Amino acid sequence: MEKKILKNGLKLLYKKAENNLTSFTIGFDAGANVEGNQQLGIAHVVEHMLFKGTTSRTEYEINKLCDETFGFCNAMTNYPYVVYYGTTLEVDFEKGFEIYADILVNPSFPINGFQEEIEVICEELKEWKDDSTQFCEDTMFYNGFENRRLKNLIIGTEASIRSITIKQIENFYEKYYRLNNCAVSVISPLNIGEVSQIVEKYMGNLNSNLDSKNEDKEKSKKYIYENNKPGTYFEYRDDLQGAKIQYCFSIHELVAREISALKLFNLFFGDGTSSILFDEIRTKRGLVYDIGSKIKNETGIKLFTISLGTSKENVCRAIGIINTEIEKAKELKGVFDEECMFRLCKSYKLRKMLALEKSIQTSMNLCVYEVMYGGSTGIFSEFGEMENINEEEIMKVINKVLVNATIQVLMPNVGSGR
Repeated sequence: MEKKILKNGLKLLYKKAENNLTSFTIGFDAGANVEGNQQLGIAHVVEHMLFKGTTSRTEYEINKLCDETFGFCNAMTNYPYVVYYGTTLEVDFEKGFEIYADILVNPSFPINGFQEEIEVICEELKEWKDDSTQFCEDTMFYNGFENRRLKNLIIGTEASIRSITIKQIENFYEKYYRLNNCAVSVISPLNIGEVSQIVEKYMGNLNSNLDSKNEDKEKSKKYIYENNKPGTYFEYRDDLQGAKIQYCFSIHELVAREISALKLFNLFFGDGTSSILFDEIRTKRGLVYDIGSKIKNETGIKLFTISLGTSKENVCRAIGIINTEIEKAKELKGVFDEECMFRLCKSYKLRKMLALEKSIQTSMNLCVYEVMYGGSTGIFSEFGEMENINEEEIMKVINKVLVNATIQVLMPNVGSGR
């Protein structure tokens, strides 16, 4: 992987591909985190509105060109970033990149169709809430935090979405869609010289001015975290048959090496069919179809989570088993020996490299790491760090993280007809 700063100041991340496909991602530090508690959902609305037309193309022309040029393309708004990404044939890379660059550099934000797009986003909000696992997580974040942007949905509320104006969209775009706030990653058989010329040719006119607005943005990048509120919270819905349970623990105080230690522990505890949680709750007791734990280390999130689905009759039993296993994990001794650590490191490397096998996934990861952390080399360099972690470090991290859980339970209403 190579990193190059182009003449116009744009950060380009490049990796050679061994096939005839080219995948690219254009990312901005313009996700929901920068909204604070004002104009909830505007980052996501801007993402939608960028596809409504440019100074030279209509929305239909953009959609038609995307269908003709890309094997796959999309955009996504997360808390710490927004990304625009796609995969083309090698010969169509310049054409595909020009389309996306036009969208990002020359948006027209037309009034015509604006209200219709707001309606589309409101419909998306309804579908978002229909996903019970997502709804359980969102409710956990709402109950578990007081002031973090994470407390509210990325997409916002219906009231906040409907209150957004074209002028606010234009202001948000001007403030955050800038060269010094952007990174581009390309995985391609084309050489880096050809890729650099294409990227600079079409992204060279992206706003690069520095002013007081940008200074405000730089201050806001120092994201303020808070610990999750411990407790068990219950939410009831009429349209459910089973129950969902989610745990979260704050990890924002961990340094990079501690995160690596937690990743190794996660493989042992909750990630995989031989993990403690899967074995105790599914294999031995048959209480769930699936259960797992994850590390969400993105800027503005920074959480260790556990997620599962079960019947409403087994909710208390499942929570009791998880709590018992958490406490037992804190007392482990002699488990993480040299042989165990070797297996965990090898397993983590295999899973990570498998996830990066698709060029679009590698492209997205490189770009996202650059946007969030100011560097993307950590994707590949963490393997060496892990090989030197010992049991004492893992036990310290376990006892530091696995305390004061926020537990969210989503259940069917008692007496529900289903």
